[in-house]
Formats: sequence, C-alpha cells, structure tokens
Amino acid sequence: MDPGATADPTAPSTLRKRPISVDTSRRGDGASREPARRPERGPSEARPEGEREEEGSMAVPAAARGGDLEAGEPMSPAGRLFRETHFNCYIVAAIGLGAAVDLAAARAGLEATLVRHPRFSSIQTSLQVKDDAKKHGSPRWVRTTVNLDDHIIVPCLDPAATSANPDQALEDYLSSLSTAPMDHSRPLWELHVLDFPTSEAVSAVVVRMHHSLGDGVSLLSLLIACTRSAAGPARLPELPSAPPRRAGPVHARPRPPLSAGLAALALWLWSYVVLAWHTAVDVLCFVATAWFLRDPRTPLMAASEGVEFRRKRFVHRTLSLDDVKFVKNAMKCTVNDVLVGVTSAGLSRYYFRKTSDTNNDRKKSQKSICVRSALLVNLRKTPGLHALAEMMDSSKSNGAKWGNLIGYIILPFHIAMHNDPLEYIRQGKKTAERKKTSLEAVFTYWSGNLIVNLFGMKAAAALCYGMFTNTTLSFSSMVGPTEQVDFYGHPIIYIAPSVYGHPHALTVHYQSYVNSIKLVLAVDDAQFPDSHQLLDDFAESLRLIRQAASTR
Repeated sequence: MDPGATADPTAPSTLRKRPISVDTSRRGDGASREPARRPERGPSEARPEGEREEEGSMAVPAAARGGDLEAGEPMSPAGRLFRETHFNCYIVAAIGLGAAVDLAAARAGLEATLVRHPRFSSIQTSLQVKDDAKKHGSPRWVRTTVNLDDHIIVPCLDPAATSANPDQALEDYLSSLSTAPMDHSRPLWELHVLDFPTSEAVSAVVVRMHHSLGDGVSLLSLLIACTRSAAGPARLPELPSAPPRRAGPVHARPRPPLSAGLAALALWLWSYVVLAWHTAVDVLCFVATAWFLRDPRTPLMAASEGVEFRRKRFVHRTLSLDDVKFVKNAMKCTVNDVLVGVTSAGLSRYYFRKTSDTNNDRKKSQKSICVRSALLVNLRKTPGLHALAEMMDSSKSNGAKWGNLIGYIILPFHIAMHNDPLEYIRQGKKTAERKKTSLEAVFTYWSGNLIVNLFGMKAAAALCYGMFTNTTLSFSSMVGPTEQVDFYGHPIIYIAPSVYGHPHALTVHYQSYVNSIKLVLAVDDAQFPDSHQLLDDFAESLRLIRQAASTR
C-alpha cells in the first residue's frame, strides 16, 4: 500500500483520544523524571498504564512464554547502553504539517510502513537462549502484536492555551514529554497528534522513539523513508548526493598508482603516519576525559549532577540553507564546517553576554576558551531509502543492516571574540579536517564492546557517563530531503528532531530540509530560561558570517 495514499474518511476507526496527565506549563524548578519510589503492589495487581519498568526488568510477551525462546534478536551493546539509568535516551522529532491531521490516513500509513519494521513491532525482553547458559537473561528483541491505539496519542490540551499562544503550547507539550514515562511492555515509540495551527504550520505531529531502537541517523532516515515526494506520491524523496570532489577520510583513500611517482606514494604513506598519531592523541584525550579531564565551568555546562533526569525544553529556529551554502562556497569548505563555525560563534555570543563581560577590548584580548562536545558517529553505512522502505514491507527480506553501531568523538568548540566573523569558519574547518584524520570513533566503538565483554555493561556505562559529564554539550547534524515531501498525505513544513536522557544540559542539532536548516536546541529547562535568546545568538552569528563572506 502507498503510505501517501489517503484512507477512506468514512471508514470506522477505533482510535480514541487519550487524556494525558502531564503539566504543559513552563517550569523553572528543574522538574525531574528520575523514578520516584512507588508503593508495593501484590503479584496480582496490574501495572498502571504508562508506568515505567525498572531497568533490567523487561516484559516477556505471551507468545514467548513457554514457547520458542530462541526467537528474537540480541540487542547490540549500544542498544543496551541506552537502557542504563543515566543513558535512558529518547529521540523526539517534531514535524510541522501543512494540513490538518487526517487520523485515518495517518493510521493507514503507519500500518503500511512503520509498524512492519522489526524494531517498531518488537519489545525488549530478557530471555534464556536454549543450550547456552552464558546468555541467560541477555536482552533481546522479540516480535509482538502492535496495537496502534497504544501508540497514536491525541492529547487533550486546554483550547484557551492552544489558541492564545499556540507556539508556546506546542513547546510546552514537547517539554512535558521529557519527563513522561513510556510503557516498556509495548514497542518503544509513539506518535503524538497536535492538531492546532502554529506560526509555522497548520498542525504538527511528534514522534518519540527510544534510542535503543537504533542510532539517530538510521531512525530519522527511516522516518524519511515513510514519506513520499510531493511531486509524485509513489516516489521516495530525493536526498542530496555527496560532492564528487570529496576526498573522504584518510584511511579510505586508495593507494596512488606507481605512475603517480614516488612523491605521491610517500605522501600517501605519510598520511597513515599522521592518522596513527592523531588517533593515539585522540584516544588518550578520550580516556582522560572519561576519567578526569573536565571542561572549564561555563554557563553552558550542566550546573549540577542529575541533568539527565530533569525536564528539557526543545526550541528551534529556521536558518537559510542558501546562506550556509554561500559561506561554504566563499570559504571553500563543507556545510558541516560552516555549522561548526556558526555554533562556535553562537556559543561565544551567549557566553560573553552571560558572563557580563561588556568590555570589548577585554573580550578580544581574552584567550580562547575550549568547550567540547560529544558527537555520536554512525559507523555502519546507513541503508538507502529504498532499502529502508523494503525493510518495512513484510513480504521482502533485503538483508539491510540495522541497529546501534556507533562510536564517539570529542569535538572542540572555541569560545572567543573575533574581529573577523569568518575566523569562526576557519577554526571550524580546521577542527573538522583534523577529526577526519583520526580513527577515534572506530576505537571508541571497539573498546566499548571489549569493556562490555570483559567487565559488563555497568563498567561501560560508567566510562561513558564520565565522558559526558566532563564535556559541555552534544552536537549533531543530519541531511534531509531536498524536495517537498508528504507524511502519509500531509505536506511537511519542517522537521525538528532532538534527543534527551543523556547527561548534558545543552544539545545542538541541525536538520536540513529543502532550502532551510532547522537549528534545534534541547536545554535544561531550569538552567536555560533564555533559550530563545540563545537561538537569536546563533541566527545573528550566521547573519554576520554571511555578511562578511559577501564582502570578501
């Protein structure tokens, strides 16, 4: 079935509106989602709907009890990490739509696509594998029956609030999700329908997924594979192709032919020496960060422990992709280089304003402050949209790989005031080029697996926790469709994904779509009451950089 097709509106639907008891007002008290002590229940008492299960106590579906316990797929180490207390991470993606939500069409589209995906129709269980005592209790994915009424949520919000300030109502609802539990006895995803107009869209839907379902790139690619081109309802959307001149990482470059001469061969060999040296330095830095090497205390860093449990606020701003590409062409760099530079500039503006340092001369003479971000790198080649679309077709088995195959790198940002705004881009390009000549992400992935095998998941989680708490922020970017697309027959206006549940007070994400880039910030609600001002700092930084690039 074509997911973009509109279902018969007269067809009966069992979907019901579900009132959700969450506070959607802005809270400045740092509300926590850390599990509270619950009263004991007898063995015959059912768990209240939506109550979160304790870590390590996962439901076993009825189909698996007493049946074939060899069924199911083992969870990857990274997937298991996202079940740990301090890394109970969720991806939340707000999608602005250009039409009112047709629930029947959305339901039919989900049944034809997302529900058929193995991860979105499975629950996490701890099963004993037959004839293998060593794997007793190992977390696995087991297929189950999906009831869409449990996953499509139409909240009952105050009509006065949604009409008086719809943008704030949407923002508050997104924030409330960061402290709302998810029932682990069901597949770990939800579609929230917010059918009221905002300044940017006629309506919106919010997709919330547990990070153990997959890495961010794969999950967002899967959502895009659920869409269809607005120009052709049967066609998957177009994604930008990699520039043909892109050299790629050093270790992926082929050896030059002998006809190129000894100098070319010597340079190629030398690049591997540099690769080994940079990898060794980055690995030492990563280990030191996990243990003791801490960023300087700034207003950007988590103010106290437990930030992963506190309420988050998700704010976003639309930036011009044409402006970013103009700077890219003027500076002869990549889009990611520009985004790294804009991030440094935006964080610098915010930092110097928050520290009340209004003396421009002192700002310019002050040495650069280095704050670092944790950046997750997907090491597996993401399946194309066609492969993902086939994966959601139960009649086909294309062998596409899925799961969390991720490594970490530590990406520095320099907080400084520059007379020339383009200096931020030069620094960003230098930083990005330096990270391309390192196997830091590969090392962190394999070493993480080794630690899990030797010392267990708790040890690996402790190491990752040290790395996150000793750095300042999380940073990521993703490429989206280059053309207008429809989500189950609804035209998409914007895509604004983010993540919460990790020990950072600030997460920066960029998401491109058609000719724009969504800057999405996830911030600690109590620590960043001026989150919209931080958005302004990013937008103003890009404006100044674009202006400087046009006068070169």
